[in-house]
This record gives sequence, structure tokens and C-alpha cells, in this order.
Amino acid sequence: MPHETIKRLALYLRSLRYLAEKRVEIISSEKLTEYIHASPAQVRKDLACFGEFGVPGVGYQVKKLIAEIESILGLKEKREVALVGIGKLGGALLAYTGFRKFGFRISALFDNNPEKIGKKISGLKIEDVVRIEEVLKRRKIKIAITTVPATNAQEVADRLVAAGIKVILNFAPHYLNIPQGIIINTI
Repeated sequence: MPHETIKRLALYLRSLRYLAEKRVEIISSEKLTEYIHASPAQVRKDLACFGEFGVPGVGYQVKKLIAEIESILGLKEKREVALVGIGKLGGALLAYTGFRKFGFRISALFDNNPEKIGKKISGLKIEDVVRIEEVLKRRKIKIAITTVPATNAQEVADRLVAAGIKVILNFAPHYLNIPQGIIINTI
């Protein structure tokens, strides 16, 4: 599935969840575009790739479409995530509850600050960054978020790749040289 399609599906899902909270039951592709900045034809094309979810001239059942997109994106299964860098941004991401809506749970914390290592936050022990490979391999975690300074970013990314990480969400202000096959999104 093309990366751009995945990004649009995630936007559709976020918008549909908002609409469900507002008790909207049916939505047309035209109305959905008001929330996502895509053409009605693009919405229909994206969704048609995965089956027939709507009724022509009527629209899509919001709850049913949410379930279908969650299934397409693999959000029905829970995914464990490692967080590297427990400073202000890392702490804010740890407190953010939105990840759970998409099936992600931060379950491993790493930092290189001796004053933080061994302490617990949100019930999770902060591990020394030098233990990344050991911990992630043992726990089979494949997704990581990095909030480390630019000077440490490449070293941390190299450790994550060596540990078997397949997806990195990078908040470091630094371009990372990552091997092919690893998905990286720099924010």
C-alpha cells in the first residue's frame, strides 16, 4: 500500500472518529473532504481499493468505516512502542493518551541521564540507553519514538536498527541515515 494512501487513511480515521463522537451516522465522500483536504474522488478511490464500504448517492456508515479502516491499517492489534529520550518532549509523549486510540502503547523507556535511569514514570522503569538492543530484542518491540538531542540521534537510531526496530518516529532535529526497509518519519 503506498505511503500516501496510508497517511490519507489515517486522516480519514481521525476525522471519522471525530464525527462518531458527534453522533454522525452516515457521511458522504463530499462531506468527509471538508475534514481532510482531499477530493471526493480521491476518498472514493482510496476506499475502493479495499472493498465496497459505501452506498452510491448516500455515503458511508461512520462506525462501519471506522472498523474497516482500523482493520486495513492493522490497528485492531496492540503494538508495543519504545520511547528513547525522557526529557520534556519524551515525558509529554508518554502522558499523551492518543496513541492508545490507534493501538499503540509505550511500554519501554530509555535515557542516558544517570539521574533518570532506574526511576519509574507511569509505572515504567527508565532503562539505560546502552541496554536498548537487549531489552527490545527480548520484548520483541518493533516501533520506537526518539526524542533525543541531534548529537545523539544517529547513534540511537543505529542501536534501534540493531535491536530489530522496523519503524522510527524521530523528533530529533537531525536527518538519520537508516537502512532500506526501516520506516522513518521525522517530525
